[in-house]
Order: sequence, then structure tokens, then C-alpha cells
Amino acid sequence: MPQLNPNPWFLIMLTTWLTFLFLIQPKLLSFTPSNPLPNKPTPTAKTTPWTWPWT
Repeated sequence: MPQLNPNPWFLIMLTTWLTFLFLIQPKLLSFTPSNPLPNKPTPTAKTTPWTWPWT
């Protein structure tokens, strides 16, 4: 069963993860968003109680 042989695929997976962690991720995290979110307060929702017809 060649699916159970981790010999060629484990090295590929490990290389891919290490490349992502040490090369791609720092480059992506260095970008700043061009349109930052404004710091405005969130509006509170005005709720009204439900009037039950049997009470």
C-alpha cells in the first residue's frame, strides 16, 4: 500500500510548512491594511419586550 509509506511525502509536507512559516508568513504579516477600520462606537440596539397575548 503506497499510501502508508510516508517516506517521500513527509519531507515534502515538512518543507512546505517550513517554507510557509519562515518565508511566506513574515512577508504577508508585514503588510498593513490600506483602509483601517474607524474607531467609532457600536450602536446599541433598542429592544422592546414581546407582549404575549395570554399574559
